[in-house]
Amino acid sequence: MNVGESTVLEKVCRRTAGARHITLIDPAKQSAEVAAERAMVAAECGSSMIFVGGSTDTPDDVVHATCTAIQEALELRMFAASQDPTGEESMWDIPVVLFPGGAHALSPAADAITFMMLMNSTKRAFLVGEQVRGAPYLDRFGVEALPTGYVVCAPGGRVGEVGGAELIQSTDVDLVHAYALCAKMFGFSLLYLEAGSGADAPVHPDLIAKAASVEGLTLLVGGGMRTADDVARAVKAGAQWIVTGTVTEDASSLDELRTRLEALVGACTP
Repeated sequence: MNVGESTVLEKVCRRTAGARHITLIDPAKQSAEVAAERAMVAAECGSSMIFVGGSTDTPDDVVHATCTAIQEALELRMFAASQDPTGEESMWDIPVVLFPGGAHALSPAADAITFMMLMNSTKRAFLVGEQVRGAPYLDRFGVEALPTGYVVCAPGGRVGEVGGAELIQSTDVDLVHAYALCAKMFGFSLLYLEAGSGADAPVHPDLIAKAASVEGLTLLVGGGMRTADDVARAVKAGAQWIVTGTVTEDASSLDELRTRLEALVGACTP
């Protein structure tokens, strides 16, 4: 889709008052059509980006179908807004970004990908292996790479288990600071602190604050944030982007989804 004249990376790194919100949609957990409906609600509620991914074993055809459905829905709404004197085209001008579990979950329909190194993994596959496998496809697709240092914090959830992560504990402030410095020195633009999908607790604010003290990185925080208060604490500590997925996945209707997202997005602004 048209994401304006800026690259997606520029959009992500652009400094604004408060934080911005990302809705994570796992293509394994609903049909492409339902995913598109949920993404439209997210855009209406003020999410600034849609992540597609999460599950470690979702095949690329499912990921691609989901990305395509979301892009088509955004384009239709942008066109409708362009024909309405009171319409807001910018509401629908948001990137669809891959958040893959590996090189098997790619799509040329995405605007960009969080090209991640799971920095505290003990497995080569998540340090550089999956990245080497996926790079030629991303180059051919023309999907923009967002260089991302990915650090899994306790409790870690499924991603910590599958990724073989040496989890960052809530008291490991010096360690998370070292990871942030390392990410900067590697040349990553983004640092993502992850507590794990569906985690019973979010990333500790002390860890967020220490990572945020390293200049030159854009800080994303996700996992375990179920309430507006959780989001507000992360933003106060220094998170620049908030990623939520599980808290909205079990919404029983689009109206309930809208209510939950409005609260989470609203909490991103101090």
